[in-house]
Amino acid sequence: MPTPFPPYDPHGLDESDYHEGRGPRLREIPFRMLVPNLITVLAICAGMTGIRLAFENQIQMAVAMVLLAAFLDGIDGRVARLLKAQSKFGAQMDSLADIINFGVAPALVLYVFILDQARSFGWIAAIVFAVAAGLRLARFNVISESTTRPEWESYYFVGVPAPAGALLVLLPVYLGIMGLPIDRTTGFAAAAYTIFIGFLLISRVPVFSGKGISGGVRRDLVLPFILVAVVYVSLLMSFTWETLTVTALAYLASLPFGARAWARKYGPKSHQSSAKTEAGESDPTSSADQDDSTK
Repeated sequence: MPTPFPPYDPHGLDESDYHEGRGPRLREIPFRMLVPNLITVLAICAGMTGIRLAFENQIQMAVAMVLLAAFLDGIDGRVARLLKAQSKFGAQMDSLADIINFGVAPALVLYVFILDQARSFGWIAAIVFAVAAGLRLARFNVISESTTRPEWESYYFVGVPAPAGALLVLLPVYLGIMGLPIDRTTGFAAAAYTIFIGFLLISRVPVFSGKGISGGVRRDLVLPFILVAVVYVSLLMSFTWETLTVTALAYLASLPFGARAWARKYGPKSHQSSAKTEAGESDPTSSADQDDSTK
């Protein structure tokens, strides 16, 4: 019996998937191929639920849903690699989900909570952030598909990633929940901050990603590492908004240091110094002059 649903193929259909005159051939897909996509769908549900909760003035739960979407977004790719279930369909699905979860949802939560105090300027700020998130994700997809990528892109993002942008842009909400007065002045300040984070998303600021770290943890640092993780999670559960505020501020403070580290290792000055070093090693007269001067 023919099914009314189009066949799902994680890598797209090709000519071998068609029978002559009968359309695409139906075949079974391993369940492991669906798990990452299910996680992505759950992330979309969390982001959309966050929008609904924001309009119902349940701001704390709305922020929690956005952060849950960020968590699910962080694990879907890792689950796909663990299960060997990477697919073109999953990559496109993940990008579309990110626009909702890290562009639209945070912008609307911010607008309902504080940006509406700035009226039209606040709405413009929300639009700018949502569009910037979409542009950042589109640029990321183009860079990911490029076959010629510089070495440093294995260690750094180009601009602030979308999940981190959602965490940062909600800083006025964290402060408001802790008691920051919500009025016209703070509304305009929050709008300016939102636009600033939007420009960080589409900027070319190199942001350390940690993706290229392949080494493990030293044996003598395993227990301290676990202890630090437990302390952070405990603080997040007990002092949620204070911990999120400190985390966002620490992330912002780390951006100049990451850019400086990139400039030292991969910037134009690093190329000039390496070229001088290579020239000095390849030029025998320079070593001879150096020998004469040391005699």
